[in-house]
Amino acid sequence: MRIVHLTHWVLAILAFNFVGDPLLQGPQGTKETRTSPLILEKNEGERRIIRGWPGHPEPGETFILKVDPKNGGSSHLVLLTAELAPGKEIEAHKHPEADEIIILQAGTARVHLGDTVRTVHAGATVFIPANTWVSVDNVGNDPISFVGIFSAAGFEELMRDASVREGEKNIPMSKAEDDALQKKHLHSVIYKAP
Repeated sequence: MRIVHLTHWVLAILAFNFVGDPLLQGPQGTKETRTSPLILEKNEGERRIIRGWPGHPEPGETFILKVDPKNGGSSHLVLLTAELAPGKEIEAHKHPEADEIIILQAGTARVHLGDTVRTVHAGATVFIPANTWVSVDNVGNDPISFVGIFSAAGFEELMRDASVREGEKNIPMSKAEDDALQKKHLHSVIYKAP
């Protein structure tokens, strides 16, 4: 009987602390968004298309944001999937505040990672420590398909700002828009000058 009463008291104290904990409260005492489990098929998630930019006026590649602060509520991880057509590239860049892992699911890519250049195929894993220059070129005859995983949120916001949802009107960015985006997101990505 004592154990039952003790259990009720412990549960009551835990419930009170959970509801009254200011760390779990947002502005005006509202609860912050919590993480939520996700199960997504290959083509499910936030589907987006890169906008054209100066020197590249055509819409860019399609990508899917799968897990990030807005999709699933993760405050630590970002996961996206993308395809890159033959002859296309991910320009040289580095992420100052996040490690990145690329898992090549299909195709053949030439990866420039720091001082190393290597051609990789489906199944390859590329670990990119924060502040390491990387670029990826599709050197095969088929699209490459890959998963990108980031250890910290941030880069996905540049990806959102530089794209539109699938089905929305895709207007190329002006030089001023592109410059403003690069400046706004310097904490998450730096592109190497051509």
